[in-house]
Amino acid sequence: MMKETWRFIDSGFCSPAYNMALDEALLNWHSEGIIPPTIRFYGWNPATLSIGYFQKVEKEINMDAVKEYGLGFVRRPTGGRGVLHDKELTYSVIVSEDHPDMPKTVTEAYRVISQGLLEGFKLLGLETYFSIPKTQQEKDALKNPRSAVCFDAPSWYELVVEGRKVAGSAQTRQKGVILQHGSIILDLDEDQLFDLFKYPSERVRERLQKNFKNKAVAINELRTSPVSYEEAKTAFKKGFEEGLNIQLEPYTITKREEELVQEIMEQRYENEDWNFRK
Repeated sequence: MMKETWRFIDSGFCSPAYNMALDEALLNWHSEGIIPPTIRFYGWNPATLSIGYFQKVEKEINMDAVKEYGLGFVRRPTGGRGVLHDKELTYSVIVSEDHPDMPKTVTEAYRVISQGLLEGFKLLGLETYFSIPKTQQEKDALKNPRSAVCFDAPSWYELVVEGRKVAGSAQTRQKGVILQHGSIILDLDEDQLFDLFKYPSERVRERLQKNFKNKAVAINELRTSPVSYEEAKTAFKKGFEEGLNIQLEPYTITKREEELVQEIMEQRYENEDWNFRK
């Protein structure tokens, strides 16, 4: 049986505004039938704190710490909580809601798309499996997260190794298209991450950070030999091909497409009204 060919874009390290604008542009182009389903890999320059669409900056984010660390800052078009994008491989998947292999529900679509991540982790020698909240308490925790930190708890069908989360993803559906993007963490500075958020008290922060160590882990904490960004790209590109039963064809953004991405950047992701809205 012939494998479906999807587009593959390796953007390299880009600004936070560019990263979000290109993901949005790809969603738009796919909704208009201009491009096929697409998988994109990218990094961040500078390292960046991204926040979910619904998060409140004033209430949750320590912007002084963001500036002191010299980090970029951007609001994502997807939900979820704050993510520090530093030593990681970031991916995005853009595919129609009507695609024959895509389930109608968000959680089941997560499962299908994340099969590509699962295969990538296996190729790196990590026994990874999907988290499925079992108890009512765990399900309630998803609706009312205790902290603004993304990796604080696994969600439905996110990937865990030995009970700890190794990838965080978020999804939106607009114009009949699914956009799922997420972080594959290679290394993580937990102190820096927790400095970026506000807490009711120092004691609460200490408790959350202590619990965090039991809930999340970076790939290179689990391996005897560290994985580089390039090695991760190779593994997860193959993982998506195997997990989604597709063939990925490399593509470079055209000059005209770049201009359209720049327009979205200026309208939204470089705009303080978007990033700091109440």
